[in-house]
Amino acid sequence: MSYPLDREKWTRLRSAMAEKDLDAVIVRAPDNILYLTNYWTMKGYEIVVFPREGEPTLCVLEPQFREAQHTAWNKDVRSFNFYHPSDPRPPTARSLDTALEVLREKKLTGRIAVELNQGSQICDRMVGEPTVFTQGYFDAFRKAATEVTDAAPLLAELRMIKTPQEIERMRIANDLAAIGMAYARKNIRPGMKESEVAAMIEGHIHEVGVGYQGKVAMARAFTLVWSGKGIATFTATSDRPVQEHEPTLVEIWVCAYGYWTDLTKNICPSTLTPEYNRLLDLLLKIFGEAVGIVRDGAPLGDIDRIIRTRIDEAGYKGQPSHPVAHGVGARAHEPPYSHRAAPGVMKQNMVLAIEPGIYWEGGGGLRLEDNFLVTGDGSEKLCTDPDDFRI
Repeated sequence: MSYPLDREKWTRLRSAMAEKDLDAVIVRAPDNILYLTNYWTMKGYEIVVFPREGEPTLCVLEPQFREAQHTAWNKDVRSFNFYHPSDPRPPTARSLDTALEVLREKKLTGRIAVELNQGSQICDRMVGEPTVFTQGYFDAFRKAATEVTDAAPLLAELRMIKTPQEIERMRIANDLAAIGMAYARKNIRPGMKESEVAAMIEGHIHEVGVGYQGKVAMARAFTLVWSGKGIATFTATSDRPVQEHEPTLVEIWVCAYGYWTDLTKNICPSTLTPEYNRLLDLLLKIFGEAVGIVRDGAPLGDIDRIIRTRIDEAGYKGQPSHPVAHGVGARAHEPPYSHRAAPGVMKQNMVLAIEPGIYWEGGGGLRLEDNFLVTGDGSEKLCTDPDDFRI
């Protein structure tokens, strides 16, 4: 899907490159390629050579060449063979060869930055098929340039602050999540399998999302669904039946052409039990207090501190076992992360997933999670699906 050049990204990266005296940044992670070129790789073999001056070069698999030409912001798009009749090496080797040729051609052989470390998950469009890079891959860049530094921290820092176009694309992903949850609320029935609910949501979002508003070339949802006593911290969806008077919890990631949500939503086909009503009231209060401190310049660690302190005070000491606030963007989990012992402040145009949860011994419990855009004096909830699912 073609979007106009998000020039702010290129300007910010080149300013950072000038400060660090970098001739080029070499990008291999699918989400960083998307961030800089608008091309979302199918297999994860692609590379971008981004110079401090001049046109970036996108090196893509030959079968994706035409699509890359159509969607990429840069005009210099070069292809390499997926299969080569006389070269048994994997495609990453030919991708590397192409990138090294670009460096030599453009005389970008001084100080360059390559992603040497990735601190969180990376997804191409196939999602479940990781691309593995060997030591020889990184050594090749060290031989081609005078000095190689790690580009990953630089790109992670830039990506924490979303551009207006990124925010627009994340709104679309959140809209699709709300559409999927509305469909599930209408169609869920007691006794359905958890896996049926998951398939219903994922299938509907894929159906509606592809081509949504003429802006989404690919949309998928990925869910974990648990009902009643099956609710726990990150276990697999099963064939357990949906409970009539207990929540069915839906951990839902929606991806709209490379931009993600990370949400946790709940459904109950009928009225909640009294104990679940009390738990939901408690979590909504804690959630509201945590969201209430989100604003430009506020300490990032305060989200973690408030949520865990209030959960401790309610008698659930040490919960939850998972992080309670992190960034979202071209990954479902990305920096920054809120932790009471870590420094850092919230900044305008960050997007944060905030997710307090309480889980009962023996099964059951609740988690609430939404994505919030940090503004100058507060925050904006990006998904219209309600957190008080009794509404």
